[in-house]
Amino acid sequence: MLKEFKAFILKGNVIDLSTGVIIGAAFTGIVTSFTKGIVEPILALFGGGPSPKLTIPLRETAIQIAKLGADGKPMLEDGQPVMETVKKLIELDLGGIIGAVISFLITAAVVFFVIIKPMNKLISLTKKKEEQAPPVAPAPDIVLLTEIRDLLKK
Repeated sequence: MLKEFKAFILKGNVIDLSTGVIIGAAFTGIVTSFTKGIVEPILALFGGGPSPKLTIPLRETAIQIAKLGADGKPMLEDGQPVMETVKKLIELDLGGIIGAVISFLITAAVVFFVIIKPMNKLISLTKKKEEQAPPVAPAPDIVLLTEIRDLLKK
């Protein structure tokens, strides 16, 4: 039973699954902190502001939105919401994309060097031990059946 468990744990798909879970969850806080604390300020230098805003403006458009009162609810006039026109800039956010890519690459590198490399080394050591082990002698009943087969051939 212990050998079966060891074989199960050392299978590649178990390692791949655990790696995927770790990439998706465990390092999120660390990578987010690194991105917010180090990467975003560097991007802000190129973006020209306190927050990284590497964007490509596409166009400015006017949109109608409901005017909000002090309570945060839409203001009403004759039962209808009071509308106001607001200018909105439509832009592509390259800074967000660059930050996400850097976060992913950092996470993938940490997982590769902390989990994948050591597991590959462990698997290769296990395979070497299996290759170095002497072949197991066949069971006595197999030896007997082999002798009977050889005698019948003659």
